[in-house]
Amino acid sequence: MRYITIALAKGRLAKQTLALLEQTGITCEEMKDKDTRKLIFVNEELKLKFFLSKTSDVPTYVEYGAADLGVVGSDTILEEGRKILDVLDLGLGKCDMCVAGPESAREKLNSGRPIRIASKYPNIAKNYFYNVKHQTVEIVKLNGSVELAPIVGLSDVIVDIVETGTTLKENGLVVLEKICPLSARVVVNEASLKLERERITKIIKDLKQTLNTENEY
Repeated sequence: MRYITIALAKGRLAKQTLALLEQTGITCEEMKDKDTRKLIFVNEELKLKFFLSKTSDVPTYVEYGAADLGVVGSDTILEEGRKILDVLDLGLGKCDMCVAGPESAREKLNSGRPIRIASKYPNIAKNYFYNVKHQTVEIVKLNGSVELAPIVGLSDVIVDIVETGTTLKENGLVVLEKICPLSARVVVNEASLKLERERITKIIKDLKQTLNTENEY
């Protein structure tokens, strides 16, 4: 029997996903060792392999079949635009992708005039402004705190994830438009699903059942 490989985004999401998997009977004790330097973790009994990856790389591993399944936020799925199957919403890490900026930018945003946007998510920003709003924009990609951009005059607005809105508020910014809701999703490699349909479908089905049971309380 071949191993089914699961890619998890490093950090809190990986821990939450493992906790969910444990409820379905899938465990990986090796991953609980905080001092381990291992890159691949194995459950021999269930013929499963796990590895932790940088969030933005999860869709790539899944598209190319290096991982059969992955768990990653929908922001990464939308930004990376990989050919993968989005099969289940885990409902973890719920937040929104938003256009934010100073209140004074609202008029500019609605005027249809060209504006400059700063974002860690240039593809999401481009798709929203070009294909949804049909507005001409200049997009500046940033890797750090995008909230700084409108404050120092680098951009008119930003496109970023908003969870509570506290950081925006503290910097005198507000949500101007909501682009889409975000949460953690299970993604699958298309060829893997054909090859291991029964086993992969069972993992997804068990996760779905666990989520439904949790929501009943």
